[in-house]
Amino acid sequence: GRVGGRVGSVIISRIVKGGAAEKSGLLHEGDEVLEINGIEIRGKDVNEVFDLLSDMHGTLTFVLIPSQQIKPPPAKETVIHVKAHFDYDPSDDPYVPCRELGLSFQKGDILHVISQEDPNWWQAYREGDEDNQPLAGLVPGKSFQQQREAMKQTIEEDKEPEKSGKLWCAKKNKKKRKKVLYNANKNDDYDNEEILTYEEMSLYHQPANRKRPIILIGPQNCGQNELRQRLMNKEKDRFASAVPHTTRSRRDQEVAGRDYHFVSRQAFEADIAAGKFIEHGEFEKNLYGTSIDSVRQVINSGKICLLSLRTQSLKTLRNSDLKPYIIFIAPPSQERLRALLAKEGKNPKPEELREIIEKTREMEQNNGHYFDTAIVNSDLDKAYQELLRLINKLDTEPQWVPSTWLR
Repeated sequence: GRVGGRVGSVIISRIVKGGAAEKSGLLHEGDEVLEINGIEIRGKDVNEVFDLLSDMHGTLTFVLIPSQQIKPPPAKETVIHVKAHFDYDPSDDPYVPCRELGLSFQKGDILHVISQEDPNWWQAYREGDEDNQPLAGLVPGKSFQQQREAMKQTIEEDKEPEKSGKLWCAKKNKKKRKKVLYNANKNDDYDNEEILTYEEMSLYHQPANRKRPIILIGPQNCGQNELRQRLMNKEKDRFASAVPHTTRSRRDQEVAGRDYHFVSRQAFEADIAAGKFIEHGEFEKNLYGTSIDSVRQVINSGKICLLSLRTQSLKTLRNSDLKPYIIFIAPPSQERLRALLAKEGKNPKPEELREIIEKTREMEQNNGHYFDTAIVNSDLDKAYQELLRLINKLDTEPQWVPSTWLR
């Protein structure tokens, strides 16, 4: 347990799950400690109590004044599983009530939250740590973390250096607008858009006849198209792509419904308005797009739908009922990337390579919370094997998906 106190009295302020105090069921938050193993505690400060406790071994005998607050017996708390969308290091956090109890984690980790009794400091285990980590750790609660991030953003906005001239005015106004917008829309959805903390997850095992679509995302020239082509060529009866829609007229060799769904511009625009497309764009005055329904057709046929998408399309896709599995194809170091592109007969300039690396960082920064996993493509054959391994794993192992998908 944690011990805190007013001057002269020592009060138990927190019982940590998995610890001896909790297991005994005899100590409660709010109890005042009078003596431990016959040594008087009242009147000592917290640090002296800690030193005393650390020297004591074996059985501890407490004399207590039980807490006056009649607490109802604790409700059996349900465990929730969340994916963290930020890195957390307790040794760097001035607010954590007890550094030794803080649980460090990284973006993308799954946390099993076993207690939200204290709304500011949840108690949790990190996925994979449960066995060798008997004590739960403290992690910032969701709304506490959101407030903290919001404060940080405000501070960063105020720190912007004063530049003279037009650019500065424009920039300043833009920031002001953003703040007003944020306050005007206090609905949950908008807050979550703005500040990502935790996302509730559940385990999902894909049914044999309804395969999750595989989405490859990555900066241009990092191999996602080659990988997609290779999967399609090598395993034709297993993978398929969604048949796109277009407003251009059918060419001689083309078959409607196999090569494209040919539709009028009016119909296409109506479908855009109805939110039926995952992705669409215009090329030489014709519209092209991939619809949610055409992905569903591939799923219904029992095949795995393979898509290469732009990051802007991920949100629509994730809010659909398609349960996509999103793989980020990242470039290797600048050196390896140059060698890879040279193999394909490309000879990129240093600034082009830098741009690819920069673009990668930006994609991860803005859309990383959508990715299920990432493959660093430093060698096309190895990346292909890894891609295949991940896709095969979907058949044998349940995966964490947003809980909202299963409700």
